[in-house]
Amino acid sequence: MAATDLSMQLLRQRELLELMLFKLEELEMLVTTGRTRWVQHATTEVERVAKALASGAMLRDTMFVDVATEWGAPEATTLRELVEIAPTDAWREVMGSHHAVMTGLAEEIAQKRNTVNQHLRTALRVTQETIAGLGEPTGEYAASGSLVGGRGSRLLDVQV
Repeated sequence: MAATDLSMQLLRQRELLELMLFKLEELEMLVTTGRTRWVQHATTEVERVAKALASGAMLRDTMFVDVATEWGAPEATTLRELVEIAPTDAWREVMGSHHAVMTGLAEEIAQKRNTVNQHLRTALRVTQETIAGLGEPTGEYAASGSLVGGRGSRLLDVQV
């Protein structure tokens, strides 16, 4: 039955959404704790999950059409529409549950993505300000009385 296949595909999509949320939380922890060494790896993992979600979405959309046709409403192409036209209470409950969980996960992912982006922008700004300040005068004077530029070594707090 096409509805069973769709339900299984939706479960796989839910697992990928949960994995995406986990990877974003992992990325946030790395950025906020200053463990920037691993940020590239975490970003790559987020991209992999995003690709898996995209490829699964095409299959899911095809399955929507199959189920809608089987249920007598070929124009229904979204999960919400499938919930409305489900032939039995059991299918309404199953599809409704998928819809509720996936909508909630999508909202959580959007919030987490915004938080991570804010942390990354802050880290970038701090880094740019630090680099810009490296050439500033140190407040010391040369024998001629002119301010000494910061040509020597500087200590940088890399945990910022």
